[in-house]
Amino acid sequence: MLEHLPPEIEAGLRLAQKRDLKRKSRLRVHIGGQVFPILRLWEDGLALDASQAEHLRGLVDVYDGAVHLCQCLIIASSVENGELVCDFKRSTNVVSTPALDFWKDENAPVAYLTKS
Repeated sequence: MLEHLPPEIEAGLRLAQKRDLKRKSRLRVHIGGQVFPILRLWEDGLALDASQAEHLRGLVDVYDGAVHLCQCLIIASSVENGELVCDFKRSTNVVSTPALDFWKDENAPVAYLTKS
């Protein structure tokens, strides 16, 4: 449908879609004291507004509102259709409990009963 529209209307529609994505999304990238809204997020990458972020590389934190979701290492970014598309080398989910340094048996008792 977009191939039959005049270029001005097509550009306006794309701008409106991008603005709508920024409003709806609570996802944000935090890097070096700067915060950028995420337009799209997938397993091994994300997309930002190219007019706000020129080029990203390095370690970033991804938040959903105030909740820290993950820490990602961006290795490459390119501009496609007004979006800065970033690829992850790694993505580490943030957990609220410390990592276990021992093997935990699935059938281990939850608690011990004492003799009374």
